[in-house]
Amino acid sequence: MEYRVKFLEGEYFWGGSVERGTDMPIHAGSNYRRDFSKGGSNQMMPLFLSNLGRYIWSEHPFKVWVEAGELCFEGSGFELVCAGSCLRDAYLAAMEAHFPFDDTRKRGKKLAREFFEVAQYNTWMEFTYDPTQEGVLAYAHAIIDHGFAPGILIIDEGWHTRYGLWEFDFHKFPDPKGMIDELHALGFTVMLWVTPLVTCDGQSFIRTYISPFATEESKNLFLRTSDGKIAIVEWWNGFSAILDMRKEGDRKYLDDKLQRLMRDFGVDGFKFDGGNYAMYHPENIRNGTAAPDHDAAALNIAWNEFGARYPFHEYKDTFKGGGKATIQRLLDRHHTWDRNGLNTIIPCAILQGLFGHPFICPDMIGGGEWTYNFIPGLVPDTELFVRMAQASALFPMMQFSWAPWRVLSGDRFAAVLAAAKLHREMAPELIRLVEMAEQTGEPILRCLEYNHPHEGYAEISDEFMLGRDLLVCPVITKGSLSRDVVFPAGRWQDAEGNRYDGGQTLRLDAPLHTLLWFRRIS
Repeated sequence: MEYRVKFLEGEYFWGGSVERGTDMPIHAGSNYRRDFSKGGSNQMMPLFLSNLGRYIWSEHPFKVWVEAGELCFEGSGFELVCAGSCLRDAYLAAMEAHFPFDDTRKRGKKLAREFFEVAQYNTWMEFTYDPTQEGVLAYAHAIIDHGFAPGILIIDEGWHTRYGLWEFDFHKFPDPKGMIDELHALGFTVMLWVTPLVTCDGQSFIRTYISPFATEESKNLFLRTSDGKIAIVEWWNGFSAILDMRKEGDRKYLDDKLQRLMRDFGVDGFKFDGGNYAMYHPENIRNGTAAPDHDAAALNIAWNEFGARYPFHEYKDTFKGGGKATIQRLLDRHHTWDRNGLNTIIPCAILQGLFGHPFICPDMIGGGEWTYNFIPGLVPDTELFVRMAQASALFPMMQFSWAPWRVLSGDRFAAVLAAAKLHREMAPELIRLVEMAEQTGEPILRCLEYNHPHEGYAEISDEFMLGRDLLVCPVITKGSLSRDVVFPAGRWQDAEGNRYDGGQTLRLDAPLHTLLWFRRIS
């Protein structure tokens, strides 16, 4: 079914998928066409929000494009709501109708404040698939030795044996409890990477899940095909069975495995990866057809809801997951200035907030796309690393993975350390914004158009606001030592005490050690 909405004069829309945040906002003249019917990466929402107070909603993914001055959809169940006169009106109405923040308002669930207090750390870009106990401990000690504060430390993929056993590889980690005890003593909170996928070749899988000797519980696990076989899906590490977290048995099975890791080794929480909408999509089943109850959206939502029960968790792929007390990060960024690099962080984070995900983390500083570790002769761009750290410093969260002391030295290392210290100094204010978002559902990180409608700011996506009174303007262009700063209404003061009148655009110096940010003082 095709559904069309004519653009009003001066109208812009934000929506679709965070993965495509750099497309936003779209307007009547945009060359825009996307197909979300089979999924996408990062956070997705069947929603488009207008700066003129309108929103378009469907319960289902859809195709969308701009044609002849109209925003066009192919799908079902569309509704157009005129909620007010501005982007904020459209967001609040859509949020209250379709993804209200009941987790925090009615159930009193609050996110662990440790996520926001200091920078987080992840082993991925230092070790990729081969972390070791010795390497993790050396990394943790080096964090402190180089002046960074201990915080959440995520031991990423590779700590385990085969996918789906959820057990430490004792060749790499001969004493995981001793390691975690030492990390705790240093002040770290420890999370492990997990996925709902289970390697399905070999006798161990047959014995555990298929043979007559398998338990009744394990025989009924996993997503199934129409003839009851275990569905096999493709993901970035091959072909695997995948848990169906709609089923109580699957939830209990994985929960038992994870609780054992917490009980026996002292693990504090988990990074939940995989299980995105596209992975569960019926067309991704390689050995049959989907069962009648197959619903990719419901499967993805169930995976997200499962892990969000753990106080320490992280996700990056969800469909209709807004309104939850859930940590969501941007997908893996490239070690680049453009394409899927630094230039994407702000517009994608703005869209996250407009999808009901205020508790957001940019990707790992320097980029988390692991293939860059295997480019022959790669020399890290130290200027890029500094600017990524500065761009992340006043997000609700920031996360390191590349060891700054390994790739940087001198003034450039000092600039990155200063960004981490700024985040720590601003933590009380960031946590106050988190508390407000838990109650109101409003984004923490906002575009200027959200706070200052109809003042010509709709297309600004290289600066952002935190709440209503902090303005952050990172440099995102290679070689730039200054940038234009658009000041909305009010009187603004920078970190050095300099004051600026709002309603103007000024070219300000931004040497490599400087992040431009401002507080509204009137």
